[in-house]
Amino acid sequence: MSTAIQPKKNITARIVQDKIYSLLQQSKRLDGRGLYDMRSITITTNLIEKADGSALVTLGGTKILAGIKTEIGAPYLDRPDEGSFTINAELLPLASISFEPGPPDERGVELARVVDRSIRESKVLDLKKLCLIEGEKAYILFIDIYVLDYDGNYYDPSLIAALAAIATARIPEYKVVDGKIQKTGAYFTPKLQSLPFTVTFGLIKDKLIVDPHLEEESVLDVSIIIGVDEKDNIVSIQKNSPGLIPEHLLTKMIEIAIEKAREIRKIFCEKLNISLD
Repeated sequence: MSTAIQPKKNITARIVQDKIYSLLQQSKRLDGRGLYDMRSITITTNLIEKADGSALVTLGGTKILAGIKTEIGAPYLDRPDEGSFTINAELLPLASISFEPGPPDERGVELARVVDRSIRESKVLDLKKLCLIEGEKAYILFIDIYVLDYDGNYYDPSLIAALAAIATARIPEYKVVDGKIQKTGAYFTPKLQSLPFTVTFGLIKDKLIVDPHLEEESVLDVSIIIGVDEKDNIVSIQKNSPGLIPEHLLTKMIEIAIEKAREIRKIFCEKLNISLD
């Protein structure tokens, strides 16, 4: 029975891909966007009262919630003078019929790694300033990402949500008194040293698109996510599907990623009224 069903799925996928590809040849997409246009972005912060920071980001029909909780703990042995952060991502079953209940699967792990790598490699946080007593006590930030609604490309809005939650966080402040830490009753917001953003690309035959929505995503030949900081440095690259990318198209992707990251950064800074200066 499985051998009878599988060809039908392949035929359906090819029909959908051919339909999308014929539009791409005319520089059109199913939702009316240009090939390199992103969907609209909205950012709302401070939604979760009990979190130290939170943000809800929508990218078209994809909706991401990020929340931050902070604890005081021991720093890593190999980085005794630094605080730390950890990122967890969950693809909630209510977001898509393709997401299953249970612990994070490989897709959730991959999403967390992409966000983590972009933040860590671009040094968004000065981790040394999160250390209270070297080798003993430091701030630990737990950044949780939830995919609430899925219409393709959860990578880009997840990073935006994580950064927005950090940028607007109110973390309980501690001070060191006689070698011990005490809560001051005040709060602080971590200063962002960098603002990296990712741009997700899809390749269908020889046509390149930015920010694929769900139907496009289902028929991509190749998908790749490129992270870029405010100095136009590439801070992360994640190829999350098999398939080859011609060298000239990879070069074009990097050029487009730099341009689109600038656009996202402008929206982010205007919405949150922040700058790196």
